[in-house]
Parts: sequence; structure tokens; C-alpha cells
Amino acid sequence: MTLPAQRRRVVVGITGASGAVYGIRTLQICREIDDVEVHLVISRGSRSTIHAETGMSVSAVADLADVVYSNDDLGAAISSGSFTTAGMIVAPCSIKTLSAIANSYADGLISRSADVALKERRPLVLMVRETPLHRGHLRLLSLAADSGAVIYPPVPSFYTRPGSLDEMVDHTCRRALQQLGVTTPEMAVWRGMDAGGGFPGA
Repeated sequence: MTLPAQRRRVVVGITGASGAVYGIRTLQICREIDDVEVHLVISRGSRSTIHAETGMSVSAVADLADVVYSNDDLGAAISSGSFTTAGMIVAPCSIKTLSAIANSYADGLISRSADVALKERRPLVLMVRETPLHRGHLRLLSLAADSGAVIYPPVPSFYTRPGSLDEMVDHTCRRALQQLGVTTPEMAVWRGMDAGGGFPGA
């Protein structure tokens, strides 16, 4: 008997920082990939941000994931290193959540799952949304990076010649997912400086 291949589990945390669209688009992209199973945690603070910035309901966002947990559920499957995942993305990542992760203060499921990713040497991508940054923020970023986190501020790429904000967000999220080994053929790939800017059809 041939057993079905296990789907890659990707953990997504959405916090209350501005930029809820990054978490939502990450979920949408993962739904396009047959072998990816998404485990989602939505923080309390993000619930108002999601609606204010996108007009979407929290339940509609939750429907984009395969499994959804409360941030208070510290007994969830993703809180244990024995539950294998391909890694985790926090999109967007608030400074409060960054601080919890950097200082190993697992007071909620997002920070606990992030800590699990670090201790198990799995990719952890933090799409930190804050500007300008003071020295306290920079120290936290350095601490998280020293522990193994990928600091991935959602800085837009212009070499792809985006025609809309949606295209900028899409490219940023696809690049972030690459850090977990999750790639999609739709993502523009740099092929060298040429007359077309290096991208097919550019």
C-alpha cells in the first residue's frame, strides 16, 4: 500500500501591526499550492486591523487556512517541536511580537510557535512593520536574528516594474515564502540586467 505524501505544514501568524494584507496574501498564495497545509494564528490586536485595512472579516481570513488556532491556545499542536512544520511566517509582525520572540517570552501561541521554529532550527520569517526604527527596535531585530530568525521587512521591489500595490504585495509575500522553501512559478525571477529589466514580459 502506498501512503499519501504528507503536505508541508506552514505556520502563519497575523499580528496587529499595520499591513494585514501581507498575512492575507500569504494565505491566498499557500492555497494555490496543493502540497501546503496552513496553520493560522490571528492575534487579538489583528482582528480590528484586518477589518479596518482590508474590509475583510476575521472569519473570511480564517477560511483561507486549513487549521486555525486561538493565540491563547498554548496547548495547540504547533506549540510543540514534535509537530513538524516547514517553518513559520509572521506577517505582519508587530514590535510587541518581535519583542516577545527576541526575548523568548512565549506569552501567546504566535510567540510560542516562533520560539519552537527557532529551537528546532526551522525557518522563521518576521515581516516586521514599523518605521522609523529607534535603537530599541534595532536591538530587538538583532536579538531575533542572532537566534536564527529571518528579518524580512515588507520592502517593495521596484525592479519587477509593478503596476499596482497588489503586485507589490504579491511579490513580497512570494519572496518571503521562498525562505521556507515554498516556491511558486508565478513569481517574477531576476534573470540578469537586459533590455527588459531581467523579467519576462517586463
